[in-house]
Parts: sequence; structure tokens; C-alpha cells
Amino acid sequence: MKKYKKIFIGSLIVGLSSLMYIDFYISNFKFSFAGVVFPFLILIYDEFNPILFGFTSGISLLSCRGLFYGLFRGLLGTTFCYTMPETIFYIVYGIIFYIIKRNVQTITYSKLFIISVFNDLFSNMVEVYIRIGNSLFTTNYEIMKVLFLVALVRAGLVWLLIMGYKYHKLFLVKEEHDKRYKNLLWLTSRLKTEIYWMEKNMDHIEKIMSDAYELFLNIKDDDNRENWANEALEIAKDVHEIKKEYGMVVAGIEEIMENRLDNTGMYFSELILILEETITREIKGQGKNISVQYDAGKNFYTEKHYYLMSILRNIISNAVDAIEDQGTIKFVHHIEGSIHLFIISDSGCGIKDEDLPHIFSPGYSTKIDYSTGQVNRGLGLTLIQNILRVQLKGDIKVESKEGRGTTFEISIPTRELEGLDE
Repeated sequence: MKKYKKIFIGSLIVGLSSLMYIDFYISNFKFSFAGVVFPFLILIYDEFNPILFGFTSGISLLSCRGLFYGLFRGLLGTTFCYTMPETIFYIVYGIIFYIIKRNVQTITYSKLFIISVFNDLFSNMVEVYIRIGNSLFTTNYEIMKVLFLVALVRAGLVWLLIMGYKYHKLFLVKEEHDKRYKNLLWLTSRLKTEIYWMEKNMDHIEKIMSDAYELFLNIKDDDNRENWANEALEIAKDVHEIKKEYGMVVAGIEEIMENRLDNTGMYFSELILILEETITREIKGQGKNISVQYDAGKNFYTEKHYYLMSILRNIISNAVDAIEDQGTIKFVHHIEGSIHLFIISDSGCGIKDEDLPHIFSPGYSTKIDYSTGQVNRGLGLTLIQNILRVQLKGDIKVESKEGRGTTFEISIPTRELEGLDE
């Protein structure tokens, strides 16, 4: 619904900008500013269908000219007849751009200028041909020279507008990054305070463990029996105090997360750039030769980027850990109906058949250092599944073969990620 609203507003802007024009010596042929606005809007709004936008822009131009000349000057019929061929310009432009867009993977700035010149020139030629017929090709080519010159000027204006738009966007992104960086510094300082209390309590926990072990030895050896009750009570009191302090730490962290993390969203393309940089650094840190391929699919805006980043980063990190020395990881995102699908597959060691039913169980981990007995769980698949189901109303599936790799498929409703109604 939002897309069609944008197309309607864009078409209205094209129609209004068509009232700014220069007359040409061919009867009722005008060079309007709409010829610059139309390609500019097609290029900055990738979701626009160029053919549909060409039709709606032509109708908008006809309506605006009819309203301006017809109602205010009493020339409705004449305006309609003289303006109708001009609507063809936008329809032809839209069709050509659609064909180019399907066949050209990346439109660079140099290609943008050439495409704009060609589209403008060809679309104007079609319009002039409708107005004067074969005379376009038989009258000393003066018309063609002017059409080419106009195409160059308008393509140059489109190029300048696109460059200005890109630089403006980069400026806004930098401004947003600076804001987030300042916020991150504030968060870090607050979190360091909470970490201090956690480290302090670690020493306290060590003391309690020592007291508990001493009580165990006394009970085992039936020694100092008269003090058992008091020692057990002291241990219970100490544990209770630690519980209270950790409760305060958790409350403090929750307050920080709730009040100081900005709720502004992020485009998926930006999230992927951050994810790619993070994973590359992680792979390099582990000294592995792993190729990660990203197919981000359609871009979208989400205010739940923290949850999405946590999920994707941890699953890809698991994939990195599952690969011994070298291998590949593939990340694919696409939309099926009203569902966002994120598929992460790796060529790692895989998961045993008997372990598959338990991978989302609390405490499960394949990341065990057998030399130390230490388990490094990261976020854990249990928490990932919980975030998906509770915060994003999504789900996660897994397929794996031992020695051949693992594939995770994450599905999240569009309305949850984008805040859209179905």
C-alpha cells in the first residue's frame, strides 16, 4: 500500500513540474522540467515499476495541464488534444528504463548519464513523430539536433540531482552514525559500572564456594558438628545478598537498554554491511580460510534490527566455529509472500543425527574445548529460538548431515520486521 502511495505522490510531482516548461517551435511541443523529475524519481525509488510509473505520470501530466489550462483558461478540449502526445514520452521512457533495468545489473554514474540521454532522446523522438510524422526525419535535422541538445542538458540535470541526493544521504548516514557512536560511548560507560559490580560479586562467590566446600568436608568427616547450622545459614545469607546485587545489576542493564538505546530503525542493507565486517574480523581472528557469500535480496527498513542482528550474527558465528580450517558459508535472504526467509548454510562438520532433536534444548552446545572442559555457548540456540518466537513471532528450522554441513532456515513475518499490515 505504501509503495502505491509513493507512486501516486511521485506522479503528482511529475504532473506539477510539467507546468514548468519551454515552448519549442513545433506546435504545442514543450520541454518541461518533468522530463528531469521523472527519471530522478525512478532512479531513487528502486521499488517503483517504471512502466506503471510512466502511465501514472502521463495521466498526472494530462490532469495538471487540463486543470491549469482547461478550468482556468477554458481550453479543456484543446489542452487535452495537444497534451495527449506528451504523455507518450513518459510511457515510452518507463518501458525503455524497465528493459534496461532488467538487463543491466549495476547502473554506475557514467551509465546513468548515457541511459538518461538515450531515454530522453528516444522518448522525445516518439512524441515528435506522433505530432509531425515523417517530417522528423526529412527536415534538415534541426529538430534532431535540438532534441539531442535537450537530452544532454536534462540528463546532466538528472545526474547532478542524483549526485546531490547521494551525498545528502551519505551526510545523513554519517550524522546518524555519529549520534549512535556517542550513544554507544554512554552505554559503554554505564555498562562498565555494572560490570564492576559483577566482578566484585565474583570474589564474593569464590568465598561462598570455599565456605560451602569447607562445610562439606566438616559434614563428611563429622567434624565441628555444632557449627553446621550456623555455617549453612551464613552461606544462605551470602547467596541471598549476591542474588539481590545481581538483581540490581540486571535492573540497571535493563534500564540502560530501555531508555538509552535509540528506537530508530535501520535498513537491512546497512545491517548486512555491519554483519559482514564483524564476521570477516571474527574469521581473521581465528586464522581460518572461510568464504562467506551474502545474497541480501530485497532491501527493507526495520526497527527490530537489534534482534535480527543478534540472531544472524550468532548463527553465522556458529557456522564459523563448525568449520575446521577452510570452507564456505552462504547467507541468502528472500521474501515469500508475507514471510522474510533467512537461510544460512555452511560446509562444516555438521550435527549428529542423535543430537539434532536436542540442539534447541537449554545447555546444548557443540562448542566444547576438550582440553579445558570449557563450554562457549555464545547466545545459544535456545535463546535464539526464544527471541525469534517471542520478539519476532518467527521460527527456525535446521537440516544437517554429519561431515557435510548444516543449514538453518529462519522465517519472520513481514509485519513483525517492517511493521506492515498484511
